[in-house]
Amino acid sequence: MRLALKLERRKGVDPTQGRDPKLMYGSQSATKKVTVPELRARKSTLLGSPELAPKIAMVTAYDYTMARLADEAGMDMVLVGDSLAMVVQGLNTTIPVTLDEMAYHCRVVARGLTRAHLVGDLSFMSYQVSSAQAVESAGKLMKDGAESIKLEGGQEIAEHAYRIVRVGIPVVGHIGLTPQSVHAFGGFKVQGRGEGADKIMADAIALEQAGAFAIVLEAIPPDLAADITSMLTVPTIGIGAGAHCDGQVLVCSDLLGLSRGHQPKFAKRFANLGDAAVNAFSAYVQEVRAGTFPAAAHAYKANAQSAAAQSERRPPISASGDELDAPLALDRWH
Repeated sequence: MRLALKLERRKGVDPTQGRDPKLMYGSQSATKKVTVPELRARKSTLLGSPELAPKIAMVTAYDYTMARLADEAGMDMVLVGDSLAMVVQGLNTTIPVTLDEMAYHCRVVARGLTRAHLVGDLSFMSYQVSSAQAVESAGKLMKDGAESIKLEGGQEIAEHAYRIVRVGIPVVGHIGLTPQSVHAFGGFKVQGRGEGADKIMADAIALEQAGAFAIVLEAIPPDLAADITSMLTVPTIGIGAGAHCDGQVLVCSDLLGLSRGHQPKFAKRFANLGDAAVNAFSAYVQEVRAGTFPAAAHAYKANAQSAAAQSERRPPISASGDELDAPLALDRWH
C-alpha cells in the first residue's frame, strides 16, 4: 500500500480521494488480521497525514478474556508483556518471569484475537546470551501464537535483533526505561536526560538498522521522543513518552483502573473497574450470607415430580424397623 500511495503521488493523483481510512487500515468490526506491513505503513511521516496514518493503539493482555475484549474494541496490537510478572504474578519486577510462562500466556491470548496483531515479549535472559539463543527463544514464542516479538535494549542487542529478523521473525524494539534493567537504573526512573538522550537516539538508529518494524519508547522526555519519531522511518510506540509518537501502549490493568497502589503518571485510567469489581464482590458476599442468592431466577427448572411425591412410592419401613414389608431385590436371585 505504501508503494502504491507513493506512485500515485508521483503521478499527481490524490491518494486519499475516494478512500475511507477505516477501510485502508481496518475498523472495529473488521476481522482481517492487522499485519506487520500495515503497521509499518502507519508511520505518520510516510503518508504525511494523521487521517491516512491513524496512530497505533496497543495494550497488554495476559489471558483469553482480556484479549477478546481488547480485540472487540478495535485494538491494533496486543502485547503479552513480561509485565505479567507484576500484574498477574504479583512480583516486584519483571525479571523473574520465564520464557515458558511467556509462551503459555501467548497461547491463551492468541485464542482471543481475531484482528489485533499479537506481540510476545522475550523474558529476561532469554535472549541476552547470544544471537543463537535469541533466535531460538523468539521462535518458541512464534510457535505459541505470537506474530512478532519484542525485546529490550538498543545497540547492545541490535545484533540479536538483526539475526531474529533474518530468519523471518518480525521484531519490535524497546528502549528508554527498559524494566529488565531496573536495578542498573536504580529504579523505575525517566531515562534520556542529559547525555542519556544521545544514547537513546543511537539505540533507536541501531534497532531500525537491525530491521525492527516498530520501536517502543518508554519513560523518556516528550521532546526526545518527538525527535526520535521524526528521525526514524519505522513507527514509534510511546508509553510515558508524550503525544508525538506514532502510537501508544498501556498496561491493561492501568488503563481499566484495576491496579491498586502506585499508578504511573503516564497511565491514564479510562475506567475504574477495580472499584466496580470490589463493589460487585461485596454485594455477592452479602447476598450469599443473607440467603438471597441464588433466587428462583438463577435456579434451573425443578423436576416434574416433587420430592414428596417420590417419597410416596418408596416401600414403607415396618414399625419395628427390623424388617421390610417388601422383599429385597436380592431375594429374587435366591
